[in-house]
This record gives sequence, structure tokens and C-alpha cells, in this order.
Amino acid sequence: MPERQPARLAFHPWRRPLALACLWLCALLLGLAASGVQAGVPVPVLTLQGPIGPASADYVIRGLARAQQQGAPLVVLELDTPGGLDSSMRQIVMAILASPVPVATYVSPPGARAASAGTFILYASHIAAMAPATTLGAATPVAIGMPGAPPRPAPPPPGQPAPAQPQPAAPLDPAAAKRIHDAAAFIRGLAERHGRNAVWAERAVREAVSLTAAEALRENVIDVVARDIPDLLAQIDGRSVRVADERRQLQTLGLAVVMQPPDWRHQLLAVISNPGVALILLMIGVYGLLFEFASPGFGVPGTVGAICLLLALYALQLLPVNYAGLALILLGFALLVGELLMPAFGVLGVGGIVAFIAGALLLFDREVPGLGVPLPLIFAVSIAAGVAVLLAGGMALRARRAPVVSGSEELLGSLGEVVQIEHGQAWALVHGERWQVCADAPLAIGQRVRVNRVLGLVLQVQPEADAAAD
Repeated sequence: MPERQPARLAFHPWRRPLALACLWLCALLLGLAASGVQAGVPVPVLTLQGPIGPASADYVIRGLARAQQQGAPLVVLELDTPGGLDSSMRQIVMAILASPVPVATYVSPPGARAASAGTFILYASHIAAMAPATTLGAATPVAIGMPGAPPRPAPPPPGQPAPAQPQPAAPLDPAAAKRIHDAAAFIRGLAERHGRNAVWAERAVREAVSLTAAEALRENVIDVVARDIPDLLAQIDGRSVRVADERRQLQTLGLAVVMQPPDWRHQLLAVISNPGVALILLMIGVYGLLFEFASPGFGVPGTVGAICLLLALYALQLLPVNYAGLALILLGFALLVGELLMPAFGVLGVGGIVAFIAGALLLFDREVPGLGVPLPLIFAVSIAAGVAVLLAGGMALRARRAPVVSGSEELLGSLGEVVQIEHGQAWALVHGERWQVCADAPLAIGQRVRVNRVLGLVLQVQPEADAAAD
């Protein structure tokens, strides 16, 4: 018998390239896992525009929490703000510092700015970036009802030499000095945390200086000047940042981005917390309730007034309010209502308009960016209230002086004629209506009488010998 040869495995030429490809894919996945980047998770972009307020703080805090839940590798905060509330700014800064997801604040688009509170947010971020033709700075804090920073000395006129020794600056009041020193220490600590220029940061607070994007990059105030968000992600790829007390290397090259603009809740909150809208809601609420109490039964003015008043109170508790201004506004409402109820030839109305204007000017500090009520809005609302008071007061005066044309009061002094006497009761025709009448003297059919009093359904009359009946 022929000897059986052992079977040999057939060699396929495609097995070796397939094994190499599998090894390369495994190494790539292990590298991605080691760097902490999850494939398929885009970079969320939060858009923060306009004054910094409670709505802005809530939007950023929720956006960072959502990015952490999704496992995002980075959060880009697109910033364009003139400043805003110190309390809201500190909430955003604390959320950025506590976030386990790196945050890159990007001042964009060209022409945008990160002034006042925006400078603090930029310094607190792990990556500070700006688009060309943008600015930052002017971070001197101001407060409601308190004087701001002292004015800087004016430069000498052209052609005259500067003084040999600088003029001593006016001393700060204790409250302003305490506020500026606290803000300077706060931004200096943020600069030291991320290795940025702390000297210029303190100057931005104490001297309200500003920088362009190119100057900020040269002064080590920001990290990157980028044309757009993809350019920003490409430039910061491989950078090492400090996140939650540990160093982390960013892997952002080629990552997809997803825009997450404010939803309807944050947009509604931003509209309500606008000082001008809050003032209008307060006026509509007060006048709606007054109209409902004056003429109950409609329901619509009371419902609309209650809703607007509650929304206005909610907005006022979110905003820093000067209570002297609020008291003046309420006094203005009271004087205008007094003019409607007790017309005083315009004295109460004019006083109410003046009190309303003064209260609206004092309600919010106009030096805080985005918190001052515009003057045209204040005068428009005041003039509208004054016109309403004058029209309503004029109509009330004309109605009060006009003769009575209906009701029991209209019967007093009216003439009638006795038409029937039966069983000791007399009946007279007054204004075409048959009334039971009584008198101190006997009455006769056809006798003319004049009404003196109305006693329920009986008229007390007196004979009129020479008067003609109606």
C-alpha cells in the first residue's frame, strides 16, 4: 500500500495583510482609549452672547453638565459680551473650574469682545482663544448704588508737555476699594492657575485697559488666535491643560462639532430678566389688577395683570435692584391711581410721572453693561401712563359734571301728573311711567306734582300749581 502523506494546510495570501490590519486597528483603539478620547462624540459649542445674567449662567452650567454626561472631549464656549452681573459671572467661572471636561472659550465672531465679566470667563477657561479683530479687557467692577472707579487723569492738551510728576489719584471710597481689590485678586488667581499674564489681568481690573487679539497673544493673555472653530481645534491639538487638578493632553484634531444654542427656556429667561422688559411687565401687572378691581367681571385684565406681575417679581429677584428706585416706581403708580380716583387737576398725575421716571432711572445701575433701562423706553412708558391718566381723568370729570340721565337720582325734581286716586292711594305719570305717589296735602286727578324724594317704589311729591307737566 502506498504510504499516506500528512495533510498540509493551504496557504492563502490574504491572511497576513488581514492579521496586520487587525493588529493596527487594535493598537489604534487602545491609543484612543489611553488618551481619553471617545470616538464618535462631537465637541459641543455653547453660544454666549449679550450681557452676562442669570439666564447665561444657567445655560452654561447646564451645557457643561450635559457635555460631561455625553463624555465630550472638549466644550467650546463662543463668547461675545459687554459684561454683566458679577454674581452670574462667578457662577460661570466656578462651573468651568469644577468641570471635568476641558473648556475652550473662543471670542468670536470678528468684531466681538470679552469685556468686563467676559475677561474673567476667558481667564478661567482651560484654553483662551480669540478670533482676529476682537478685543478683551475693561474689567473694572461696578456695583448697584455705589460709585465706580475713580476717573483716570486726562492727558495733557496737544503741544503741552506732560507734568514732571504724576498727579495723585483721588482716593477710593472703602466700598469701591474693597470691590476692586477683591476682583483683582480673583483674576490674578485665575491667571496663575493657567499660567497666563497676571500683571496685565490686574491692570484690566484696576485701570480698565483693553487688548486686541494680536496684542493679547503677544502678552500671553490668551493661548490661540484662530480664524474659526475648526482652526481652533487644529491649533490646540496636543496641548496639555490642567483639568480638575490633573494634566490632560487634548486630542482635538479633526473632531466634529455640534452647535447647542440656548433653548426656549433660556431664551424666555433672558427676555424676562431684561431690565426694560421687567419694568414693562411691572407696569402692565399693576394697571391690569387695578382695572380689574375697579370694574370686576371681565377677568382678562386681572388674569393678564397677575401673570405679568408675577413674571416681573421673578425678574426683579434675579436682578440687583435698588429698592429706593422700586419704592419710587410704586409711589408713582399710587399717585397716578389717585389722579384717576380723585382728580386733582393734574397735580397727582404729574407727581406720579416724575416719581415713575426717577424710580426707573434708579432701579438699575446704568453703568453695569446690559442692566440700564434705556432712556427712550423710560420716557415712552411714562408719557403713555401720563396720557392714559389725563384721558381717564378728563372723562371722569366730564362724567361727574354731566347731569344724571337714569336711575332714581334722575327722578328728583321731575314733574308729573296725577292720573288715578283709588282707595286712598294716588298714582302719577312721571317720565311716561306710572308711579305710586304720596304727599302731605290731598291730591286730585290731573294735578301737577314735583318729585321730592324716592322712597323705594313710592315717590314723595308736592303739588305744583304753576308748573307744566313733562
